[in-house]
Amino acid sequence: MGILIYIAAPLFNEMEWHRNLHIKKLVEDLGFVVHLPQDKAGRFSDLSKNTSDTAKLRKTIFNNDLEGVKKCDIILCLLDGRVPDEGTCAELGMAYILGKKCVGFKTDIRSMDKQGYDNIMITESIGQNMAETEEELVKILTTIKNESE
Repeated sequence: MGILIYIAAPLFNEMEWHRNLHIKKLVEDLGFVVHLPQDKAGRFSDLSKNTSDTAKLRKTIFNNDLEGVKKCDIILCLLDGRVPDEGTCAELGMAYILGKKCVGFKTDIRSMDKQGYDNIMITESIGQNMAETEEELVKILTTIKNESE
């Protein structure tokens, strides 16, 4: 198996689902293996319609995501939005504590830039691995991949 990237991202609407799939393809085209939670579990709002035990469903999704973070080599956090998604931030924190390479991707100018004008826990976890464009993301991931070979 190659280098495993866990894509941490919001997945609450069609736009986010499509963007996540686009980024997944971009990352796979660079030769990485990808864990995308929406591929593993699906959307909670859809899945909860088919069960009366939402507590069990929530625990299953949480455990799947936690295992994905534990197994990954790199976490790629999609941080667009007025504020970053809470789940993405939690996954970033877990990955950082586990010693994973942390990469951020944010094209949204409303709350963060490379100078660190966002929550210090996010910017310090990601460090210099913050991309604002797909070209920058490709460069960061390619550099990490080359350093690990």
